[in-house]
Amino acid sequence: MDISNFLTAFWGWYLIIFFVILSFNPKRIKQIFNDLKDQKFTILAAFLAIIIGLLNVIAHNIWESDHRVVVTMLGWISLFLGLSLFIIPNIVSGWLDYINMKLVQVFYVALLFVGIYLLNVVYQLVPY
Repeated sequence: MDISNFLTAFWGWYLIIFFVILSFNPKRIKQIFNDLKDQKFTILAAFLAIIIGLLNVIAHNIWESDHRVVVTMLGWISLFLGLSLFIIPNIVSGWLDYINMKLVQVFYVALLFVGIYLLNVVYQLVPY
């Protein structure tokens, strides 16, 4: 398995697992938002996002017009969010006050479809 397929499967499974967890326990979204106001949690979340994003960007910075650009963009988004949480945590937590819970749910449904697409690319469940 090459690095593109590995990261495609990783992000696909990650997005679907995260969607399932938040679907069965929607209070977790509000809990995560509240926890991001705590400096200790924010630093830990920032380090994890930076590590995952940086590893993804270093290993897979491919800007082709296929599924690999989605994997690359997920890595850059993770790196950017991690750096934002680490450098300007108060501003990022302030953004969360303006986000509506319905918008977050729509966003996670969109990420579910991205996860399904990525897993379909790896496992070829539905040929195209």
